[in-house]
Amino acid sequence: MKRLSFLVSLTNNDNDYQQEQAAAAEKAARRVGVDVKIIHADNDALAQSQQLLHYVQGSVARPDAILFEPAGGTAFPQVARAAAAAGIGWVVLNHEVDYIAELRRTFKVPVCAISSDHVEIGKIQGKQFAALLPNGGSVLYIEGPANSAAAKDRTRGMNQTKPANVQVKSLRANWTEESSYRAVSSWLRLRTSQESLIDLVAAQDDSMAMGARKAFGEGAESERARWAKMPFIGCDGMPKTGQTWVRTGSLAATIFIPPNTDLAIEMLVEAIKGGASLPERKITEAQSIPSLQDLAASASTQQHRSARA
Repeated sequence: MKRLSFLVSLTNNDNDYQQEQAAAAEKAARRVGVDVKIIHADNDALAQSQQLLHYVQGSVARPDAILFEPAGGTAFPQVARAAAAAGIGWVVLNHEVDYIAELRRTFKVPVCAISSDHVEIGKIQGKQFAALLPNGGSVLYIEGPANSAAAKDRTRGMNQTKPANVQVKSLRANWTEESSYRAVSSWLRLRTSQESLIDLVAAQDDSMAMGARKAFGEGAESERARWAKMPFIGCDGMPKTGQTWVRTGSLAATIFIPPNTDLAIEMLVEAIKGGASLPERKITEAQSIPSLQDLAASASTQQHRSARA
């Protein structure tokens, strides 16, 4: 059997989770003996659809399967159908789609969706709010783009578990440190921010949390003491970034969301070479770092120290 070739399309190359997705794909490809090509969409859904069509319909050698994480609010059903009709496997990463079952019925290629449960991720973050703010308070919440299904789901989950005495003020950024830095810097220049009492900054992504932290650190000197002890939390929890930032104290907490490109490649190889049946949908499990119990205990200790001071 010829050596398999997979195309991996990611949303950008500026986000630590997307970078980990690329690294996981390359590592898995070496492990199972397949070729993998990684492309990035620069957070542009239209560019991503055109890139994918190029590999489906263009003159380049067609891959045996395409794995992609949508850069926008759609998972390109027309491109998916064209790929499946051309004999190309199709795996959607980290996005809810409603066409998987129909493609699986119609075409004899491996098709599935692999994702974290983004509502559950939001629920974990809402519980982190409760652990860090046992007496309630105000959160500045950095969401992903408005057209992102993952961002919407995380917000929905967060609202289901955050305590009623925790108030949330939302800003939007684009899954990168720089976009969050710009959004928070603009907010800090507003008069309303100077009148706001913020007890916690939470972001739907670790890099966005760090961008927010940078913006607060560059605020007016008179305001820096006010923000100095404020905790920042994020999501993704990659070992070299989010988990390291928690250990060094830059972040109070994160949520580990396992990369899934490696799992997708392994499942595709088993399906194509071994005839294994792919599930229609595969869900990976996220977890709080530190655990919610440890986070609550740490917050309680900090409160007692502050009270004695």
